[in-house]
Order: sequence, then C-alpha cells, then structure tokens
Amino acid sequence: MPGKREAPPVVVIDTREQTPYRFARSVPGTLAAGDYSIQGLEDRVAIERKTKADAFNSLGRDRKRFEREMERLSALDYAAVVIEAGVPDFLSAPPFSRMNPKAAINSVLAWSVKYRVCVFFAGDRRHGNAVTARLLEKYWRYHLERPKGRPA
Repeated sequence: MPGKREAPPVVVIDTREQTPYRFARSVPGTLAAGDYSIQGLEDRVAIERKTKADAFNSLGRDRKRFEREMERLSALDYAAVVIEAGVPDFLSAPPFSRMNPKAAINSVLAWSVKYRVCVFFAGDRRHGNAVTARLLEKYWRYHLERPKGRPA
C-alpha cells in the first residue's frame, strides 16, 4: 500500500558490546560476527563498531583475531565496519599505539577489498550510531523488497 511505512527492524546488539549504540527497537543477543545485526537475519548481515583506539589495537596487537572477525563478516550477505573517527583523525595514532597511522589505514582499506567488507569512517560516536542504524535499515528495506525466491 503506498505511503505505508514498515516498522524499523529490531536490532540485535551483541551481549559482548561494552558501550552499545541506541536504536528505536533493539534486543540483546549473541552474534557470531559483528556487534549489530537484525533480528532473524543474524546469519546474513552484521556491523562491527570500532573506536579509533580499538581499531588501532585490532590492527596491531590483536591483528590475528581481527582478521578472523573479517573472515566471519565476509561470509555474510552484507557486512561493514564503522569506525568512530574521520580519516584525518585516524591519521594520527592514539597515544598508546606505536603503529604507523598510514600502515593502519592501508590495512583497513586492503582488508575491506580482500574481505569485501565495507568500511565507514563515521567521524565520531554519534555519527557512528546513525550510520549503523541507516545501514541496517537499508538492508532491512532491501530484504523486504526482494521478490520471494530471488537469492540475496
């Protein structure tokens, strides 16, 4: 029916997420990949949230673990990493990190191509929350509009 709006998706927030984003509708859950997904579609879509400090840690000390996470994300229909920093800010390392910022951004970009996982530099936490919500809503809307029987 024209003009009828679907309710927003129910966002599943991984129970291990320490500082979760807020959404219109959400429930806690255990996700195999990422920090956020859509209820009923957890095996198809996920968003991984990273602060700048967490991203540098994941690309340095926890590199092997993060690469395994990227592999899990790449198996989904759609996956993204949302970084709570802009590119100019990301080009200066956090105080604790000895990783070269150019090497960090090159790793992020290379892995986004290698694993087909989109990376969004959201600028800050507020915009990271908004980007995550919009990505999940767009996936939800396209999922609802896909004709029955047509592959994802």
